[in-house]
Amino acid sequence: PHGRHDWKSFPSHSCFILYQLSKAGKLCVPAMNVNDSVTKQKFDNLYCCRESILDGLKRTTDIMFGGKQVVVCGYGEVGKGCCAALKALGAIVCITEIDPICALQACMDGFRVVKLSEVIRQMDVVITCTGNKNVVSREQLDRMKNGCIVCNMGHSNTEIDVASLRSPELTWERVRSQVDHIIWPDGKRVILLAEGRLLNLSCSTVPTFVLSITATTQALALIELFNAPEGRYKQDVYLLPKKMDEYVSSLHLPNFDAHLTELSDEQAKYMGLHKNGPFKPNYYRWVSRRFMFMLKSVFQTEDMLETCMSVE
Repeated sequence: PHGRHDWKSFPSHSCFILYQLSKAGKLCVPAMNVNDSVTKQKFDNLYCCRESILDGLKRTTDIMFGGKQVVVCGYGEVGKGCCAALKALGAIVCITEIDPICALQACMDGFRVVKLSEVIRQMDVVITCTGNKNVVSREQLDRMKNGCIVCNMGHSNTEIDVASLRSPELTWERVRSQVDHIIWPDGKRVILLAEGRLLNLSCSTVPTFVLSITATTQALALIELFNAPEGRYKQDVYLLPKKMDEYVSSLHLPNFDAHLTELSDEQAKYMGLHKNGPFKPNYYRWVSRRFMFMLKSVFQTEDMLETCMSVE
């Protein structure tokens, strides 16, 4: 996230294309990357996927999760949500990662970090959450055990090398909607869900509450671009201002009868904030404020710190 192109989960496919166009100088208009806004990442990608992974697997396979060996490729927000749900139901979950920060997070959350090639023969379920391509290769599909379930929670249909499975030596058998058995010459079957497309969009439903959060974020992004003074946004890709993320969240708090605490003038001055927000600076990455104070003392100014934190 936040523009870093790795297995933590790329921006959505559309955002990735926008970044490529911008880098090449071919983006004709300003664009907002809603996918990497806090409200989208935390609620749609984390909390919603935490539920939809179970919904999609249950609807398609009726799997019993307890004791199953599961590997989740990618420990970004989507991967974190999937792992939390599967672990809670008794699955034995391990992670693959390329990013040492995400890998360390997975370790601290109690998951083994492995290479897919080392564990592929033992896995009952393989889930991709990376946004990359060919995360599960044909060679790895060949080594899977009979009955292994393979699905994608990342993006598009590129994470699993499905094209390589459409070969003369393999047989496809549609056993129910969105469920195919890929049969090898020796009789081995791999269960492919949604032909490698997004499981949560193909095989499960999305709660209207989460859709409301994402749709509100998208609407505010369009309003911001439309109403912005000329010259504020150039032909580049921008993240939603934190003030808008906070506004989207505040609109949905009444659903939980939640009541925010208000800062006093003294508290706001001490923290260097406005009483009505935004409550986080642009460089904030969900770490402790004490840590950010320490960084500010090292870098002396917020501009220097923001420059450092924005380096990819």
